[in-house]
Amino acid sequence: MDFTAVLAQIQPKLGCLADNLALVEKEILAASASGGDLIIFPELALTGYFLKDLVPEVALRLDSPEILRLVELSRSISIAIGFVEETTDYHFYNSALYLEDGAIRHLHRKVYLPTYGLFDEQRYLAHGTTFRAFDSKFGRFGMVICEDMWHLSASYILAMDGATTLLCLSSSPARGIDGETLGSAAAWQKLVSTTALFLNCRVLYCNRVGFEDGVNFWGGSEYIAPSGESVSRCKLLEPEALSVRIDEGALRRERIFSPMIRDENLFVTMQELARITRERGQ
Repeated sequence: MDFTAVLAQIQPKLGCLADNLALVEKEILAASASGGDLIIFPELALTGYFLKDLVPEVALRLDSPEILRLVELSRSISIAIGFVEETTDYHFYNSALYLEDGAIRHLHRKVYLPTYGLFDEQRYLAHGTTFRAFDSKFGRFGMVICEDMWHLSASYILAMDGATTLLCLSSSPARGIDGETLGSAAAWQKLVSTTALFLNCRVLYCNRVGFEDGVNFWGGSEYIAPSGESVSRCKLLEPEALSVRIDEGALRRERIFSPMIRDENLFVTMQELARITRERGQ
């Protein structure tokens, strides 16, 4: 079905859970009032990114008052949002929730935690272990968190599990120069476009903005059609709430024109991966 998604390219405050929740609620209410069906926030939207030792201080359980408030708000608009999750055994995850009709429909825990360059997530967080597609009012979705998308197997698994729309929640810092744009922006734009093209799927990419510890997050959130075309893109380096109309017909046309997912041989893929695993002695 056709639906309207809002990419909420916000500027969260590091470690300020109450302030960030107030900002998120404001964006949710505005998106709902303007006719949005789904609002997507960045990775760790409720906490900020470079948390380090603050992780246990801002972590939320799924039954926390903050999460329950967001669940209640999802009665008027579907919500995808990133936060630090605490489990009953005191593990902490970089997680994303999909909330709809007053319920938690899906929870994704970031699988690939970067430990290069500016990043040190594995020191403070536990790994997720699954990629699972899920059903929403708007079709079958898959969720990835930032670094997850740089591993081709993640999006591939979700597409094989039936996802026709990928939601990517990101906190990508600005790095390098590529011609007249930021190097990180150019790299992400190539990545999301190529993913959409080869998997015949839509990509809704939401990245944050603002500074933390001298690091600038570049924004540039965008909607990529199944053809790989960037349909709408947010500004660089500035907060913005971008409303995009998702056309179901575009997905149908692309899958008729280029039926790569239909023709994908999952049996061959599984057979060859099993062979590689055996040969590596794993």
